[in-house]
Amino acid sequence: MIKVYAYTGCSTCRNALKFLQERQVAHEVIAIRESPPTKAELKRMLAVYGGALRKLFNTSGQDYRALGIGEQLDGLTVDQALTLLNGNGNLVKRPFALTKESGAVGFKPEEWEKLI
Repeated sequence: MIKVYAYTGCSTCRNALKFLQERQVAHEVIAIRESPPTKAELKRMLAVYGGALRKLFNTSGQDYRALGIGEQLDGLTVDQALTLLNGNGNLVKRPFALTKESGAVGFKPEEWEKLI
């Protein structure tokens, strides 16, 4: 089972969910804006990306730009960054997909093939 945090207004999220449906992969969809990933889930994903915090952020999002996160990110601790992400689902790169063993942010079919 894949847990997918997604936003219905996001075409990338819709493409990822279609990808899973076409392959008949069991998945749970969670509204990322209303229920962002937990700090524990964010830590797991951070490990998937070798500690690269920027990979977890929706760097093209309005909230990211409005809050000036890009300028602040290098000065934040991991805990501060994860608290920001956990507190505002708009800041999290989507879709955000977790399996028991791994995960992926954004949608690249070749990465998602490895998840399933």
